[in-house]
Amino acid sequence: MLSLPDCATAADCAAAVVIDTQVVLDWVLFDDPRVQPWAQAIAAQRVRWIYTADMRAEALRVVHYPALAKRFEPQQAAQKLVLAFARWGRCHAAGAAQRRLSCADADDQMFIDLALARRAAALLSRDRAVLRLARRALELGLRITTPEQWLPPG
Repeated sequence: MLSLPDCATAADCAAAVVIDTQVVLDWVLFDDPRVQPWAQAIAAQRVRWIYTADMRAEALRVVHYPALAKRFEPQQAAQKLVLAFARWGRCHAAGAAQRRLSCADADDQMFIDLALARRAAALLSRDRAVLRLARRALELGLRITTPEQWLPPG
């Protein structure tokens, strides 16, 4: 697990972003063109994708769901995810539970907690329960938005 960045590299000082599971799948498995602007920013190290071990585990669990298993061979999909997390992401300890912003869907709370704890620039999601918190999150310095609506820096 990494601690707060010390800016040893440009990537360490880049704006952090938290990406929920569905959006990670859109990027890594579905190669959705709508996510390309920030995916390219991550590759260019203008944006730093942060996640927790639980977020990675959730993504690896989801590829075995029947709906996805019909489109992708689960082991191959899992391998693509493992490589993406390792190459493009930075694993952090789970964000401390905070009660300033609570999600109606308990499964999504980990994304909000990490984004607030690490002062992420954005949380990218298509989940309605998460998106409903956008106005209140902005008051706390966090932009919650869909991947299509967020333009990365630079």
